[in-house]
Amino acid sequence: MPKDAGDAKLLFQSLNKAYAATPTNLKIIDLYVVFAMATALVQVAYMGVVGSFPFNSFLSGVLSCIGSAVLAVCLRIQVNKDNKEFKDLPPERAFADFVLCNLVLHLVIMNFLG
Repeated sequence: MPKDAGDAKLLFQSLNKAYAATPTNLKIIDLYVVFAMATALVQVAYMGVVGSFPFNSFLSGVLSCIGSAVLAVCLRIQVNKDNKEFKDLPPERAFADFVLCNLVLHLVIMNFLG
């Protein structure tokens, strides 16, 4: 086995071991981020195959997915217990901020649709 393949295998094993210790609520947020980004990629692929006739609709869909993923990453940062910067912020407040920002994001997206 080449040295690079062994290093990559060791890296993936250490990442898997570290991620196994991650709390379940953070794993759920990670799953939501992956879903939002996968949805954005599906929309881009669809636009590449079919075309982008209603371009505002395409932009709205992709920006909605990416914006939701960014807000979920912000939620993950705020809810993470290991993050000392947000230690005084209760998780309920972080979730309320996430919901409010998502509401504002989707209102802007709906306005962009026309």
